Formats: sequence, C-alpha cells, structure tokens
Amino acid sequence: MAREPREGGQRRDRDRNRGPERGEADDIIDKLVTINRVAKVVKGGRRFAFAALVVVGDQKGRVGYGAGKAREVPEAIRKATERAKRGMIRIPMKEGRTLHHDVVGNFGAGSVVLRSASAGTGIIAGGPMRAVFETLGIGDVVAKSLGSRNPHNMVKATFAALQKCASPRSVATRRGKKVTDILGRRDAAPAEAAGQGATDV
Repeated sequence: MAREPREGGQRRDRDRNRGPERGEADDIIDKLVTINRVAKVVKGGRRFAFAALVVVGDQKGRVGYGAGKAREVPEAIRKATERAKRGMIRIPMKEGRTLHHDVVGNFGAGSVVLRSASAGTGIIAGGPMRAVFETLGIGDVVAKSLGSRNPHNMVKATFAALQKCASPRSVATRRGKKVTDILGRRDAAPAEAAGQGATDV
C-alpha cells in the first residue's frame, strides 16, 4: 500500500513550484565582486566561513550591493544576493548610458572619482567598479579609484558617489527653477526629453 505524502512534503513541493515572488524582476542580473575565506577564533579553535560581496542591477538605472557570510560558498553568495536586491536604489542616467555630471565618493579609506563620458567611450574602470556600472546599465564612464583597494570600500565609495548624481530636472525642481535656467536653452530640450525616461527620476 502506497504511503500518503506528508503535509510538509506537499508544502515544499508547492513552494518549489510557486516561482518568483511578486515584485521580483526577472531581468535583474548579479555579479560576484569578491569572495574570501574568513576565520573566527572560538574556544575550540578556529571556525572557517566564506564572505561574499555581490552587486545586482536591472541595467536600466537600478542597482544594489550586499555582503553575505556562510560556511558554504553558494549559501554566502545567496545571502549577499538577497541583501543586494533588498537594497536596490535608482540612479538617474543621461541618455540612458552615462552620468549627468562628475561626482566624487568616499567610504573609509576608499575614494573614487566618476566622470561622465561621450558616446563610445565604454567603461573605463577597475574590477569592483566595473561590476557596478555593468549591472546599473551605464555604458560610458571614466572612473578612478584613489586610496584603499579593498573591494568593499571601493564598491561602497562608488555607491556614495552615484547617490550624489542628480538629473537637471531634479536640480531645477529643487531650486524652484526651469531646466533652461540650469542648462541653457540649447541643452535643455534633450535633457527634458531624457527626463521622461524611467532612468531619469
């Protein structure tokens, strides 16, 4: 006589077949920036684990980063990815490919300089910063890292710089002016047209 499946097994099957939760975007990509083996000294000796740093983005102006730690590499990456998705932010982009203006970001001993670039320049940046720009969707940017080369400091300094970015429309709104007052009439029309896009919020 066949045994009836347990309720717990049925629940696991339902969870497995449920698919992504509401609000999760299928077009989000993730990149592993770094993974290190770390040790914690306890009474019985040293306990080893793995620490992962991951950046995620939809390549349309939203990006996030997260760190995770676990005894196994896949679990550390999973934790980091989940935290990165929960902390995603939107960055305004010019023409959907570069920054509106140059910015500087700092975190700890790390400092980065991000410069807007013309079309066709590409991503000129080091490893950790390149991962951020690729997941964000920026195609033209020149970035320079100063100070600490620690990947965590570099990523956090890059995010600090990106959060300083502002579109001409948002600057005009904050100052109670028109876009033409900020950029001049020649550059205002393209900026206003770009302002209608999802990446220029």
